[in-house]
Amino acid sequence: MKIAVYGASGMVGSEIVKESLSRGHDVTAISRSGTEVPGATSKAADQADSQAFSTVARDHDVVVLATGPSRTGGDHAEWLEAMSTAYSNAAGTRLMIVGGAGTLEVDGVRLLDSPEFPEAYKAEATTAAKALEAVREAPEELDWTVLAPAPVIHPGERTGAYKVARDTPAGASISSQDYAVAMLDEIESPSHRRTRFTAAN
Repeated sequence: MKIAVYGASGMVGSEIVKESLSRGHDVTAISRSGTEVPGATSKAADQADSQAFSTVARDHDVVVLATGPSRTGGDHAEWLEAMSTAYSNAAGTRLMIVGGAGTLEVDGVRLLDSPEFPEAYKAEATTAAKALEAVREAPEELDWTVLAPAPVIHPGERTGAYKVARDTPAGASISSQDYAVAMLDEIESPSHRRTRFTAAN
């Protein structure tokens, strides 16, 4: 399978690239800098470039979006526009999106709206929620899936074991390695088309 990963140099994107390669897929690792990734075709591209994105979508079976809004004070509208570009130019491919945990719910309340949600991540989570709302409103022909991590995601161990849920956290945390396992399992055996689900260790 031909898989393209935007955000391939990030914590999550790099693990998705590694997991894809370990399963024998043909991987294009895309980042703004075009960082070389052994075993993959490395490409410099901006997700907001509609022409480049359309070409990537046409040439791959799956496009993974492992990007996120700025954490250093940049304009979040730029990332939302880049996500909109992806939604509008992904015809003919499957779009796999690295989501956020903030929209998961406990007793009907989004984690983002709970008093315990860390203030430092609220702006990022609010923006991610807008991106989720937008893809849910996308035309029926867009083949998308959002995989939200557990509330805590961090580098750790690849156990290959995880639990899934739909709108409520499946657990408290997940390693970025096992998140990638869950993502590739969904890519290879789709069971959450046009919906959001979550995974945890």
